[in-house]
Amino acid sequence: MTTPPSPDTLAGAHDALVCDIDGVVVAGPTAIDHAVDVLNALSIPVLFATNNASRTPAAVGEHLRARGVVVEDDHVLTSSLAAARELAARLPAGAEVMAIGGEGVSASLRAVGLTPVTKGEPAAVLQGYGPHVTATDLAEAAHAVRAGAAWVATNTDRTLPTDRGPAPGNGALVAAVRSCVDVAPEVIGKPHPPMYRLAASALGASPDRVLAVGDRLETDIEGAVATGMPGVLVLTGVHGLADAAAAPVERRPRYVIADLRGLLQPYPSAQTEGAWCLRGDGRARVVDGRLEVHGVGIDADRAALDALWAAVDGGLLDAGQAGRTMTSR
Repeated sequence: MTTPPSPDTLAGAHDALVCDIDGVVVAGPTAIDHAVDVLNALSIPVLFATNNASRTPAAVGEHLRARGVVVEDDHVLTSSLAAARELAARLPAGAEVMAIGGEGVSASLRAVGLTPVTKGEPAAVLQGYGPHVTATDLAEAAHAVRAGAAWVATNTDRTLPTDRGPAPGNGALVAAVRSCVDVAPEVIGKPHPPMYRLAASALGASPDRVLAVGDRLETDIEGAVATGMPGVLVLTGVHGLADAAAAPVERRPRYVIADLRGLLQPYPSAQTEGAWCLRGDGRARVVDGRLEVHGVGIDADRAALDALWAAVDGGLLDAGQAGRTMTSR
């Protein structure tokens, strides 16, 4: 049963939602507290967008449904499908593309009418993450790129979150190929705008009316900023408040929530009172390099971020100092 959101909430003030998966909805095999209930309660459309290129949208959809999320496969966008759609717009139907990565890469190419191959002289190379990618696969990709094939990477995430901690991601595999060739790949997935633009188009909404929710500043939030989407950092995954405080402007979230319940709760606007930054019952300021915070909870955290960002932008602190100050407050 869906609940029409109040207009003073994030969900109520926007038309649709693009939601990251790892660190937002699930952590490894386990659903994150409250995430499933909130997502199923939303009345605005939700599209799940993931940089994980190894699985098909159907496999991702099944993974989410097994944890209780109500979602259709066509509301899942993987970086491999986004990249395949970009290639299909440039190449003739049936063109051969070398598929490097998991089943999601080759399946995405077939889905858009291209022919996945593993060797030879293809028109392009599409490189995404796969747990069984070998040194031979990477060598074939390098040979094809040197022979003139266009090189597209689904994403360049340096790490992949697992229930045992970070593991090498597609960025590490792309770097291996890059060490052997003289060109850099075109990257489609987050933080680059093409994936978010495709998501907004699929949702039938203007990017500035679509919330982009994620847990990583350098992918989810930077991609949102680059696309003109309001970015929402949820504090259940990779990055926390100290990371946000130290973030450059292009990685700063517009909104910060403790967990997905924040989408359905009132979100106070930013106010100032002299040197104080106010968010709801929280207030903060930076005086002589020190952060003063009054209040508790997420509103106080939001006020602290406002104060620290203002101090950085005003030259009173550098980014590293802002991050350390948030950590020690």
